[in-house]
Amino acid sequence: MSTLDRPRRVLVTGAAGFIGYHLAARLLAEGDAVVGLDNLNAYYDVSLKEARLARLVAQPGFTAARLDLGDRAGLGALFADGFDLVVNLAAQAGVRYSLVNPQAYVDSNITGFTNLLECCRHARVGHLVYASSSSVYGALTATPFSVRQTVDHPVSLYAATKKSNELFAHTYSHLFGLPTTGVRFFTVYGPWGRPDMAMFLFARAILEGRPIDVFNDGRMERDFTYIDDIVEGLVRLGRRPAAPDPAWDGADPDPGTSAAPYRLYNIGNNRPVPLMRMIAVLEDCLGRQAEKRFLPLQPGDVPATFADIDDLRRDVGFEPSTPIEVGVERFVRWYRDHYRV
Repeated sequence: MSTLDRPRRVLVTGAAGFIGYHLAARLLAEGDAVVGLDNLNAYYDVSLKEARLARLVAQPGFTAARLDLGDRAGLGALFADGFDLVVNLAAQAGVRYSLVNPQAYVDSNITGFTNLLECCRHARVGHLVYASSSSVYGALTATPFSVRQTVDHPVSLYAATKKSNELFAHTYSHLFGLPTTGVRFFTVYGPWGRPDMAMFLFARAILEGRPIDVFNDGRMERDFTYIDDIVEGLVRLGRRPAAPDPAWDGADPDPGTSAAPYRLYNIGNNRPVPLMRMIAVLEDCLGRQAEKRFLPLQPGDVPATFADIDDLRRDVGFEPSTPIEVGVERFVRWYRDHYRV
């Protein structure tokens, strides 16, 4: 079978995670052969990760690899047969946990990512797409946040590690010609979501009759982005390897592009929603009112996020469009079904 006839071979790291699971399922549906790497760590409920993974394993074309990005030898062996595309979604997530266990972020998000870059380099991978985060915008207040902005003022260690991923990726693009595309996600939610995220925490607490913690006294806005929109953006970007920008000028550098095959994109809903509005929609979908405990802004948090997605629109012809009312209703339906509430 020629390379034109065979299925595209894709590595998805973090495949038992929220975004990784949904992306792997979509790629399988499109006929790709997917290797799903995950270490199934215990940062949150492992049974939820196992349930996601079981659904993937049941599909033809999927191969599970229980592996940590810190395992250089194991990672090298995994790359022996090569990949057409690598999508790195494995990371130690969470802003607040980075205040408690910073070493976990260094091990996974910096050391692990460097190991992955080395494997991509030596295996001559055609394109690396990797998860960055809206957290990199840190202390910036000018919105909407754009990849044209310089992001040198992170306010959490998590954000600093994601910024470092972008810097490492650029270096590999420059030195070795590895096409890399960094994707800054904005507050992703939906079915099979992460239990440490606000929407999941709120739904669980409301259904159990417990109060919810509302930080910054509710004066927060988030560019809530539904999971299907995130996946659509990733799929389209994955099929468009980063290329050098011929207009890039070192005298007036554009942070979002480069003379190397390197690109950055935001994927956000492009319409920030007040936190209190999200809670109201969630209450409506659950049919219950929340008892709210108003608290100050937490260290590492930012009051508002808002994505500029002009580059995404222009380059791949896509923009997220799922309204918060639709996305929350789908999440609640899944939550009730999965947890039999």
